Amino acid sequence: MKILQVNCVYNNGSTGKITYDIHTGLQNSGIDSVVCYGRGKKTDEKNVHKVCGELYSHANHLISRVTGIMYGGCFFSTNKLISVIKREKPDIVHLHCINGYFVNIYKLLEWLKNNNVLTVLTLHAEFMYTGGCSHATPCNKWTESTGCGDCTEWRKKIDSVLFDRTADMWKRMKKAYDGFGKRLLVVSVSPWLMDRAKMSPMLKDYEHRVVMNGLDTNVFHPYSQDSAEKIKKELGIGKEKVIFHATPRFSDDEDHIKGGYYVLKLAQMMPDVKFVVAGNADDNIYAPGNVILLGKITDQTRLAELYSMADMTLLTSRKETFSMVTAETLCCGTPVVGFKAGAPEIIALEDYSEFVEHGNIDMLYSAVKRMLERNTDGTQIAEQAKVYSKETMTKNYMEIYRELLDNNR
Repeated sequence: MKILQVNCVYNNGSTGKITYDIHTGLQNSGIDSVVCYGRGKKTDEKNVHKVCGELYSHANHLISRVTGIMYGGCFFSTNKLISVIKREKPDIVHLHCINGYFVNIYKLLEWLKNNNVLTVLTLHAEFMYTGGCSHATPCNKWTESTGCGDCTEWRKKIDSVLFDRTADMWKRMKKAYDGFGKRLLVVSVSPWLMDRAKMSPMLKDYEHRVVMNGLDTNVFHPYSQDSAEKIKKELGIGKEKVIFHATPRFSDDEDHIKGGYYVLKLAQMMPDVKFVVAGNADDNIYAPGNVILLGKITDQTRLAELYSMADMTLLTSRKETFSMVTAETLCCGTPVVGFKAGAPEIIALEDYSEFVEHGNIDMLYSAVKRMLERNTDGTQIAEQAKVYSKETMTKNYMEIYRELLDNNR
């Protein structure tokens, strides 16, 4: 069996690490594995191919802003990707996040379909069945037989400066899927996302599975009390309770999808608690004195130590299709409290998490207080959290690959 994965990035960011973990897991199991990616640094690893230059990607991004079509263009890099697939002759092509202006998604899907290539499509977001947006809520036009169009947020959602092309994008995506038959199997990273995908006119007739994202539990695990005390001393934290918040971007804009506004609001309500935030913070953000802004944390071990040091992790996103933060903190033995955001409340360990209605700061405050008053066993939490391990994820994908092959013999 030979598997070729395609993702925007490799061994970087959440989906890049997932792609890397599957790749290495397959190789360790004696299965031929190849990866194609489009963005980031070029690697010299064997069987890993970068198919798009950064300048070319930026140029296609600028073109898409004018045309309003996010997932078209990319003529040369798409042809390069297809040429690698032709040369490698994989049994299965596994698509992950293929946005990022490195491939013409419509052309790639059409080519895979027309050449009878067995395809696994993992949904990490919603753009593969909408008119271009990664998080479609609260709009449901994508579920209608006529699809998207007349989008009220087209400038924001598809980064277009001139045209609302959401209707065209939805129709092109649907046309690309039509006719795949049993050769396409759709995987979602959470039950919530799978239920959404099944509502799509594009994907409703295909086989669907759930495989939760995996992570390296050799990195994300409970760290010692000495490690926690060292970090607290470094950050100037005494005996206060500590709440940790990890996010790609920390903003005090009330409408921002990651909900930094609510972290700051809660910090004002809990002056005796220290709030430690990992993530790029907006310029000129006002933070109360009990909020410590660390900036972006790229060292995974450092991130895991921060999770372990905290008494709980706070999740304030409006929508999440999985939530690596939830999986990471539980693997580190630290419970999580947050807003209901779709997937997190479903994939989290029920005994060590609590989620309340989004935007209800009073309910969030009460849930946080309850969790801080609990005595939780980090080792016990981490043991149950092994469901999020990269080994479990890879094993589940291997079973799906074999199922797809068996169904198409």
